[in-house]
Amino acid sequence: MTYFLSAIAGYLIGSISSAVIVSRLMGLPDPRQEGSGNPGATNVLRLGGKLAAALTLIGDILKGAIPVLIAASLTAEPMAIALAGAGSFFGHLFPVFFGFKGGKGVATALGVFLAINPFIALSLALTWLTIAIIFRFSSLAAIISSASAPLWAWWFDSSDVYIVLAFALAIILVWRHSENIKRLIAGTESKIGKKS
Repeated sequence: MTYFLSAIAGYLIGSISSAVIVSRLMGLPDPRQEGSGNPGATNVLRLGGKLAAALTLIGDILKGAIPVLIAASLTAEPMAIALAGAGSFFGHLFPVFFGFKGGKGVATALGVFLAINPFIALSLALTWLTIAIIFRFSSLAAIISSASAPLWAWWFDSSDVYIVLAFALAIILVWRHSENIKRLIAGTESKIGKKS
């Protein structure tokens, strides 16, 4: 029962779309219908600028971290904690409150690992930042940092549950970026900061 409640609570919190809420409050276009069509911080950056993107990013990170922190305050079981994080991640991807059309989950996954182990999150963030600075592609940075998640989870945490969680989220994150991968190969992917 604890596992089920952790996953459901995480899913409901994850279903709160930061990008849509921020865009509505700031009078911006719906990120699900404009730009790349992805309700995430990168698309909000293109549509509304740095402040809107920063607020979206913070919201997405928090909704990944909060369910994990709540679960961790109630139980020491890694499986329940991991399910809370996984639930939040899937809520972001398929939000029940927003027609099941969600983002790709990069920032929410970061929030999950921030709550599990800040060193994992810091390593993921530095990986993303390094690739983003060098190549100027948010999608490429997300793909590479996602793929590195199992390594960082193994390096900083001894729990097999969290390593498996990192593998699962990495696979899904790369899959969610399949269209970006096609555009990267074709040379048509938008760079960071490029207006929609």
